[in-house]
Amino acid sequence: MFDVDGTLAPIVPNPDDARVPDATRGELRRLAARYGLVACVSGRTGEVARAIVGVPELTYVGEHGLELDPDADAWAERIRTFAARAPWPAEEKPLTAAFHFRTAPDRDAARRELEQIESNAREAGFRTRWGRLVLEVLPPIDASKRTAVTHLLERKGLRRALYAGDDATDVDAFAALDGLELGVRVAVVSPEAPEALRKHADLVVDSPAALLELLTQL
Repeated sequence: MFDVDGTLAPIVPNPDDARVPDATRGELRRLAARYGLVACVSGRTGEVARAIVGVPELTYVGEHGLELDPDADAWAERIRTFAARAPWPAEEKPLTAAFHFRTAPDRDAARRELEQIESNAREAGFRTRWGRLVLEVLPPIDASKRTAVTHLLERKGLRRALYAGDDATDVDAFAALDGLELGVRVAVVSPEAPEALRKHADLVVDSPAALLELLTQL
């Protein structure tokens, strides 16, 4: 199982330009024919993640697992309204809103502005989460990459798994492998990666290209 941005697809300034390289796509197809489950668990919607990865044979779960929770729909309109009123452009998704600041000329100033948006979101009853140069506003529901990975493993009856990711939300996914017969946690690190990612990993690689090299050995 894999995160998408920064793990399978290299990080790019404009998130709309993200794509998984052809060589990685070919390797994912090989793995899909060999393993009981090959899945992507992304902060993107499942539909967008599928388009970025470009391998329809895989299983896709989007919005950090919120797509698996039927209660999330009830918050969708409220989050859209909040994002539209916020003084910062948001990437609107069906169930969440993401405020990116990767391209901001002054990232420190941008973060200070987004911290106020975070405060407003929490006062409105939403959850918030910081990622790699992004603030996310989410429904107050216990859904995460941990719950998504747990769901996928239980649905398939699997007791051995590998998960690779590059950000704080992927540490949640690592936790879902606790107690398995075999769990392999792969951190794709960068200068922006949280220290907890490396701390909780079994293996560390320094780029999506290095992850691809690892996958060819499976």
